Amino acid sequence: MRHRRAVPAAAIVLAGGLALTLAAGATAAGKREKIPPPPEMTEQYLADPEVVATGKVVWEEQCRHCHGKSAYPGKAPKLRPRRYRDRPDFVWDRVTNGFRKMPAWDEVYTPEERMAVVAYIISKEFSP
Repeated sequence: MRHRRAVPAAAIVLAGGLALTLAAGATAAGKREKIPPPPEMTEQYLADPEVVATGKVVWEEQCRHCHGKSAYPGKAPKLRPRRYRDRPDFVWDRVTNGFRKMPAWDEVYTPEERMAVVAYIISKEFSP
């Protein structure tokens, strides 16, 4: 006859808590959180030289490493600004939420900094 060891009550509670946490995580992972709409970026805002200059600073500091001239052959596609000139919301989404292997920058840069990056990327001054 085999004897069973008694399982401490604390271990049962911990195992149950872990199972609930994993189940909640699986449920959350299966659902996409509602992403807030991009902020309004008027043509005047996007053309503001100070905003564009701020975006250039952020680009040089962070984005150029993967998307710029010095990245080739590189980690990420070279950006084609003509494709984005009339799509600031598209650029905002990619910068904020990331895409494929590109990380999301929403927790690193403020909304104003991300908006400035959008302004820089779609500006005529932009040259990846």
